[in-house]
Amino acid sequence: MTTHPFIEFDHVTLGYGRRTVLRDVELSVAAGDFLGIVGPNGAGKTTLLKALLGTLTPIRGTIRIPERGLVFGYVPQRQAVDETFPLTVREMILMGRFARIGLFRRPRREDHAFVVEAAEHVAIADLLDRRYRTLSGGQKQRTLIARALAAQPTILVLDEPTNGMDLPAENAIMELVRRLHVADRLTVVMVSHLLNVVASYVARLAIVGGGRLEVGPVATMLTGERLTALYGTPVRVHHVDGAAVVLAGGAR
Repeated sequence: MTTHPFIEFDHVTLGYGRRTVLRDVELSVAAGDFLGIVGPNGAGKTTLLKALLGTLTPIRGTIRIPERGLVFGYVPQRQAVDETFPLTVREMILMGRFARIGLFRRPRREDHAFVVEAAEHVAIADLLDRRYRTLSGGQKQRTLIARALAAQPTILVLDEPTNGMDLPAENAIMELVRRLHVADRLTVVMVSHLLNVVASYVARLAIVGGGRLEVGPVATMLTGERLTALYGTPVRVHHVDGAAVVLAGGAR
């Protein structure tokens, strides 16, 4: 993995108006990174994500993007996607090409080819003509990932990609994300409140809590002492067959 920086947060304070959410954030995302952003609900994960995507301006500090032409492939939470319009999977994925197509221009043959390629890459080519809103949760998530891939991103950013899924669907989506990271060499940033899930896949953890951000390798960040302080309840960390298992409430 190279350490060439894509994004650098330099003593960044984030918030809304007079309300500060995160203080003195030091964070870098490098080419080839696989970063998981975790923390309790309301701790500031969404705020950090907005700053990462460039939709929230810091109150103080600097966010640097040394790499020119950086392209984000953003995968929002499924619950945030408007299903009012009866769009097909094909049309949903094509939306990922809009930045490259240009305003008021018609999709070209190559744009439609990218749609098919993205669908095949996440194993939903047989669903291209189905209505998005009729799909299962896992199929919807694959569609949103395909839409992000159609943008030909430098960084894939996922917001709660397994939220509300059963265990088989959760594992399938996480294995897909792992494959995109390893086989496609995509830099991945993933936000999730499911610490057990994230810790078993990512290389680094950014833990949000108490108005602060702590970042480091999974082995360093995933300790009972650190998580107990963060969540305000006794937490124990076990490792079973190479996977991290986090137990709250003093369970043994």
